[in-house]
Amino acid sequence: MSSSNNNDILLSAQDLSVRFGGVLAVNKVSFDVRRGEVFTLIGPNGAGKTTVFNLISRIYNPTTGSITWHGDGAALALTLQAPHAIAALGIARTFQNIELFEHATVLHNLLIGRHVHRKTGFWSEVFFTGATRRAEIEARATAERVIDLLDLQHHRDSMVAGLPYGVRKVVELARALCTEPKLLLLDEPSSGLNVEETADMAFWIQDIQQELGISVLMVEHDMSLVSKVSDRVLAMNQGEVLAMGSPREVQSNSKVIEAYLGTVDDVSGLRRAA
Repeated sequence: MSSSNNNDILLSAQDLSVRFGGVLAVNKVSFDVRRGEVFTLIGPNGAGKTTVFNLISRIYNPTTGSITWHGDGAALALTLQAPHAIAALGIARTFQNIELFEHATVLHNLLIGRHVHRKTGFWSEVFFTGATRRAEIEARATAERVIDLLDLQHHRDSMVAGLPYGVRKVVELARALCTEPKLLLLDEPSSGLNVEETADMAFWIQDIQQELGISVLMVEHDMSLVSKVSDRVLAMNQGEVLAMGSPREVQSNSKVIEAYLGTVDDVSGLRRAA
């Protein structure tokens, strides 16, 4: 576990376990995510990484254990919150399989991400009152800032269905940022991207962390990306924690090498990427 001051901890998972029938998918996993860091989960397929994400997103309930959220300073039991309340708490997520409204423009997809901040009621919307106009202006200003940050200006009025896969990945990231999260969950952000697009994704993640001050919890297989952007890494296998530390520390761990990296060539390649 982290030795950081409790005030630095944004999210804390303690002894998380999940059982699906006779299968123990996650077994007593514990970790902290600190404010302002990029914390990455790695491991082979079936290690339990996405299950941990689904626990934080409230898609699954843990069989045992707890998740505590410190987004506003006070400790909040995340496992007691409804799934639809997670975004309002300051947690946003992207998915390995892109989840966008394909027959809407990039801008409209981003504005959907602002919905969690809308405070106006039904009649205010119907009569487009001053409060509604101000909310609309604020939403569009936020969306435009994110478009500028991620260099999406050329695509802002394009239909998502006509965009290349790599651009769609950035649009999904942009929509998550429009919720103004304190913690951003990235589920394999480099999946399906080429080398150049993966390098761009690393650049965006660093900007999100350094310029926006957003903490990032990431599941990722591309070890070059992991080494480039991660402050700390947690390696999992068969639902359990193998190692936790800096990218260099984890990549040198013998259990990680055996379970995840596999061969001497893989290890050498990862060390060169660090």
